[in-house]
Amino acid sequence: MSAYRRYAVAALLVALAVGCSGPRPVPRPAPRPTPATTPRAHAGAPAARATGRLPFTLVASGDAIPTHPAVLATARDDGPLGGYDFRPMLRGVRPLIDSADLALCHLAAPLGPLTGPFTGYPVLQSPPQIATALKATGYDSCATASNHALDHGVPGVRRTLNAFDTVGLRHTGSARNATEGRRPALLRAPGGARVAELSYTYGIEGGRRPSDPPWGVELLDGKRILADARAARRAGADIVVVSPHWGTEYRTAPDRRQLALARKLTAATTGGRPDVDLIVGTHAHTPQPYEKVHGAGGRGTRAGGRRRAADPRGGGTWVAYGLGDLIGGGTHDERGKMSTTARFTFTPPATPGGRWKVTKAEFIPLWWDAEAGRVIDVNKAIRAGRLDLTPVRHRIRRMVLSRGADKAGLVMGG
Repeated sequence: MSAYRRYAVAALLVALAVGCSGPRPVPRPAPRPTPATTPRAHAGAPAARATGRLPFTLVASGDAIPTHPAVLATARDDGPLGGYDFRPMLRGVRPLIDSADLALCHLAAPLGPLTGPFTGYPVLQSPPQIATALKATGYDSCATASNHALDHGVPGVRRTLNAFDTVGLRHTGSARNATEGRRPALLRAPGGARVAELSYTYGIEGGRRPSDPPWGVELLDGKRILADARAARRAGADIVVVSPHWGTEYRTAPDRRQLALARKLTAATTGGRPDVDLIVGTHAHTPQPYEKVHGAGGRGTRAGGRRRAADPRGGGTWVAYGLGDLIGGGTHDERGKMSTTARFTFTPPATPGGRWKVTKAEFIPLWWDAEAGRVIDVNKAIRAGRLDLTPVRHRIRRMVLSRGADKAGLVMGG
């Protein structure tokens, strides 16, 4: 967990109080200074002496879509009278998220006013208390680009980002103005690494309307993504993470557009250094494969009709095509109840200006318990003997490793 946490404590209390009372305007906080780094003991210290930075862990989770009637009913039952509380829903994954140095989430539904109405498909609107829950669970930044980001136009975007600002949660992918639309989420890991997160969506539900400003939500475009990644690098980012909202719903394999864009992004370099260091995707509502992609002609492409072998020693860029839904609940399809959290350990280069390498890549299987209205850490549940989720774990593992990521070093985390 990064040093941003201490800035959010007071804001969380305020947000919870707001959630229990009547409607009131959400204050816009003054800009916060970049948090100081927090010294911690990490493996890999010899390399850190050359760069002045330490290894760190980064986790990323899938879509939070807290708008299904059953999900809303659970949050209302868990909350104060007349309010909503999503924190109990996420309690099972809090140790996993809170123990990471940096944690990324994705919100796929705009936030409404405290008085609602809160609605599901086709026009989504979620209670603003989800922002408090995401921050309390340990997330540092949330991608907001999705096909539903403009369901309520710019007012919906403004409410969403104002709520995130109030609880101290960074955000990227949608914007309140053109200037904000060009700005990534800039994070600093406790060991000093500077991380930029960028977020984009394949499109807008129903297509863009004349009233939708071009900066309201970022759309997937390879040239634009690479330009933004290079700008973030020039601004001092050591690691650039791209969070694309893409893919075909309930398809467990990446589609052609995902594969093509992944190759394009992972092949791009500036000064011999990759422009993108990690891709963590959402939208498919089911786990999709992880893969170490070596750009054009590498793993994930076919050269001469044969797939090249992965290089477990280094090189390439990790792509999690689809993480699944952290909070969904809107389907009876078992695939929609499965998801993963990705965990990557980044180690600094031996010399300044080099690439930070992923020295450990993990996936952690999760399950949406529809009856209890809770997100379950599958491995913990199996060890505790509370639920027989062994078949679920096997199925998630098969999905995630279906493109050979285990040969590149991906393992299932505990």
